[in-house]
Amino acid sequence: MNTIKVNIKDRIAVLQLDRGRSNAINAEMVSEIGQMVRSIEKDDNIAGLILSGKEGFFSAGLDLIELYNYDETAIRQFWIDFLDLVKTLVAFRKPMVAAISGHSPAGGCVLAICCDYRVMSEGKYIIGLNEVPVGIIVPQSIFHLYSFWLGNATAYRYMLEGKLMSTGEALKSGLVDELVKPESILHAAERNIQKYIQMDPTTWRQSKANLRAELLAKVGADQSEMLEIMLKQWWSPSTRSILKTIIQNLQQKSS
Repeated sequence: MNTIKVNIKDRIAVLQLDRGRSNAINAEMVSEIGQMVRSIEKDDNIAGLILSGKEGFFSAGLDLIELYNYDETAIRQFWIDFLDLVKTLVAFRKPMVAAISGHSPAGGCVLAICCDYRVMSEGKYIIGLNEVPVGIIVPQSIFHLYSFWLGNATAYRYMLEGKLMSTGEALKSGLVDELVKPESILHAAERNIQKYIQMDPTTWRQSKANLRAELLAKVGADQSEMLEIMLKQWWSPSTRSILKTIIQNLQQKSS
């Protein structure tokens, strides 16, 4: 595994995103997370899963620098795989807690909101879905996932304006459940996942499936028609121009 690390302790798997400083999501990371999550779900020796990042960054979202250079086949497959990963995470039967260790915009936020509980580090970090200002059309499945936690009206407003929330705003809105000091992030995640795994697993898992049934149906719906619309906009001159400007700014910051 080149983009993630996994550590298992006391029947809890900690899957740490581990790709560069900001954990930007590319095709390889999507594939590796999906493979590992499916493996953990099948392993009867593992009771729960914590998704974690690095200090300062949970994930900065999609690696726009790499994705910008994907050809038509590669970017189509990326979006198919990314939306499939979202479905896999939402359908994950065991307890899953996000330890949001820093910035978590866009794709990073998507990974976090698939979890049952979200602990976030205190600090001047941002989280939210800002795809629209970037020129990326939001698929219905991601809206349904966002609104599952925020409610339809708030998710609608926030997504259309591409709002990125501070940690305090995220806590107040219900996007995250708890704020803790950065050094306590994993401890807090473990404390909360222990509450879940101490319950009868059959009862807990079936209850989770029941509570997520409508969400699962929406996330698992056929998105092929929407994908074509997304891809058409991805290659449009306006979106390419926005992406190019963002990429130039990112490269200047890193130089």
